[in-house]
Amino acid sequence: MRGKKWEQNRIFQSENLWDNPEYIIKEKNITTFPVDIDTTNRKILGIFGKFRNGVKIMKKSNIILICIITSVVILAIVAISSYNGIVSKHEAVKSSLSDLDVMLQRRADLVPNLVSTVKGYASHETEIINKVTDARTKLVNANSMEEKSNANNELSDSLNALMVVVENYPDLKSSANFTQLSDELAGTENRIAVARKDYNNTVKTFNTAIIKFPSNILANVFGFEKAIYFEADESSSEVPSVNFE
Repeated sequence: MRGKKWEQNRIFQSENLWDNPEYIIKEKNITTFPVDIDTTNRKILGIFGKFRNGVKIMKKSNIILICIITSVVILAIVAISSYNGIVSKHEAVKSSLSDLDVMLQRRADLVPNLVSTVKGYASHETEIINKVTDARTKLVNANSMEEKSNANNELSDSLNALMVVVENYPDLKSSANFTQLSDELAGTENRIAVARKDYNNTVKTFNTAIIKFPSNILANVFGFEKAIYFEADESSSEVPSVNFE
């Protein structure tokens, strides 16, 4: 019995059933229906097509997501870099201003001793002495950069006028104390000129940075404003000096 069934299965398998979907074997109550290959293939291809389309959609979605993330990261890097650059330049402005303030304060500290020395020899020159004293007071009390600049220029003008008056007092010119104070004042004036130049250079760099794109956007968001230059008029650009010959 087993041998006959095995033989029938062998014969069934040997037939090219896939080429004849309607082929039917009937022998001794053994009936075998061949599979509809075309229908099966279409189903398989349909499933594979859906899977492939799904993969394509997933790939496109992933690419878009990667592009978005990459763009956000790049923008974040640019924004952080720009912000750090602005902060660095702003700190440079403050540092330069601090150096300039030190020199201005040094100049203001020298004026009282200089005025006291002049009074010892020319006490009646009250007008010019008062001008120097008033200009010095304005410089010490100045808060804004414009006030400091104007007060410094006024002090320079008054000191120049004082040095002209000193020419009329040989004893004052030959005074060791006056000579020392004049030299210190001249040296301070030179250092102020250097500090003013350094400060204005840092201001220029900072102001240029906050008006360029994209730094200007961050400057507006975080409230960075243009720094003010320390101006000096032509008359005050000359260092006050006195001829001791």
